[in-house]
Amino acid sequence: MNRSTAAVLVPAFIAIDQYTKFLAETGLPLQQPVPVMPFLSLFRTYNTGIAFSFLSGLDDTALAALTLAISGFIAYLWYRSHPRQTFARIGYAFVMSGAIGNLIDRVRLGHVVDFILVHTQSWSFAVFNLADSFITVGAMLIILDEFLEARRARGEAGKA
Repeated sequence: MNRSTAAVLVPAFIAIDQYTKFLAETGLPLQQPVPVMPFLSLFRTYNTGIAFSFLSGLDDTALAALTLAISGFIAYLWYRSHPRQTFARIGYAFVMSGAIGNLIDRVRLGHVVDFILVHTQSWSFAVFNLADSFITVGAMLIILDEFLEARRARGEAGKA
C-alpha cells in the first residue's frame, strides 16, 4: 500500500472522530452515564491531559506542542516505512488521525471530549473517545507489522 492511499484515511477518520464528539457534546449529559450495554455506557467528560489524564497539569500550548512533536515523529516513521508494510501504513494513518482529532479538540475547546466508558459493576476503564481508539488500533497494527516483518526477515535469511 502506498503512503497516499493510507493518507486518504486520515481525513475520513478525523471527520468520524469529530462527528462522534459533536454528537456527544450535543446529545449527552455531562458526567452522567447513559447505559448502552451491561458493560458499556456513554459518559461525556473532559480530559485536560493526554491519555488517562496524564500531564493534565500542563497548559494547552505545551500539550499541543507535544502532540505536534509526536505527530511529526509518527509522520517520519510513516514516510520511512516500506510499501510492503501494509499494516504499519494503515496503523500510522490511524495514529495520525487520533492524534489530530484530539489536537483539534485541545486547540478549539481547551480539553478533549471523552464519552466511551467500558465497565463492570465493580470496575471501570478510563473514559475515552474514538480518537483514542484509533491510536490504540494503529499502534497494534504497527506492532503486528513489526512482528510480520521480523518473520519475513527470518524466512529470507533461512533461504540464503
